[in-house]
Amino acid sequence: MNSLVTKCLFLIVMALIIRSLLLPNSISVRVFENGEFKPGNNVRRKFLEVPQIVWGLNNQKIAFARACLTARMLNRSLLMPSLSASLFYKEIDRLQPISFDKVFNFERFNSLCDGFVSMSRYSDVGNRSNLIEVQKGSGRRWTLERDLDQLREFSKRDYDAYETIRVVGKNPFLWHDHWPVSDYAKVFECLVLVDEILKEANEVVSKIREFGSEITQNSSQQTPYVAIHMRIEKDWMIHCKKLEQRSNVSNICSSKEEITTRVANIPTLKPPTTLYLAVANELLEDNSILNGWKEGMHPIDKKRLGLTDLYKKHPYLIQAAIDYEVCLRADVFVGNSYSTFSSLLVLERTQKTLKTNMPHPCGNNVRWPSYAYNIEGESNAPQLWITNLSDSTLQAISYGSSSVSC
Repeated sequence: MNSLVTKCLFLIVMALIIRSLLLPNSISVRVFENGEFKPGNNVRRKFLEVPQIVWGLNNQKIAFARACLTARMLNRSLLMPSLSASLFYKEIDRLQPISFDKVFNFERFNSLCDGFVSMSRYSDVGNRSNLIEVQKGSGRRWTLERDLDQLREFSKRDYDAYETIRVVGKNPFLWHDHWPVSDYAKVFECLVLVDEILKEANEVVSKIREFGSEITQNSSQQTPYVAIHMRIEKDWMIHCKKLEQRSNVSNICSSKEEITTRVANIPTLKPPTTLYLAVANELLEDNSILNGWKEGMHPIDKKRLGLTDLYKKHPYLIQAAIDYEVCLRADVFVGNSYSTFSSLLVLERTQKTLKTNMPHPCGNNVRWPSYAYNIEGESNAPQLWITNLSDSTLQAISYGSSSVSC
């Protein structure tokens, strides 16, 4: 009798061991159904792998969010992608890949986005050979409808047999857009910088406020500051002039003189005012950006704050992430509505404002106002700017627009 019981227990244990080896990813996960994730019992986790994400910081954030939303549509978890530490994009061998979790907090992302999208590590994949490689369509004939049909095809059972779908081809930023701004905004809210980068951003903000306390001679309270994303670098001026010609639009480029004049006319700015100029100094043709501002306005940049070395020790992507965080925390932000950097900042600032239940987010008493200096507002001031979170696509943010909602 005891021998029989022992044999039965042995067989049960062996069956469990074999099952765990053959189905390492058989775990309880959430299944995407009818627009939302629902609990699923013993569902094998499946994955989506995308190409390395490239270009500027905010192009990469958009590409990442698009990859997440694609994975969500396919009932899959996005495998943690490589970002690009450098700005080079024509020379593939100079892209300097950097892991997502070296820039953003992996655990915080999954915690904040739980039930909406998810991301996994490659170590979560049970059988790396159980994958199918799929070429993402491209070219003018690859329409929005054909792209959507392809995604629907990926969702069918023929592909469901594969643990991983690997998409090859173009950068996800260039994929067709099938999601509203509100969906992208949910993903962006989950992107939290790692502690090391936040620490650097804290130091920059602290230096800015210390400077403000000195000029106002007020150390009893936190001194406000204005962040200005000045797009007047050589590469931008070449790009924006070509864009104006192609688009037959005249308000994309702004000179230093136009920016200084319009910022001086913002009615809520009272002297003395601290201005932090977020600009790529090494790409400037004119190094006199600290000159020519209205009396009572005190411009500063990385060099004047003595923070050049803090930035230089990091690759481009980290430098941009620090400046993004500094601009996000500013009491007032002024940028260019055709810049992806400025546009994503305004999206996040709009979300912060709406959470305060502000009845008129375009009024002068908004807690975190933003302005577009390339668009003339009242009294030759920059136009007040908020993001339209009800837009059906991210087109205006990805490629710029003269429509700034206010």
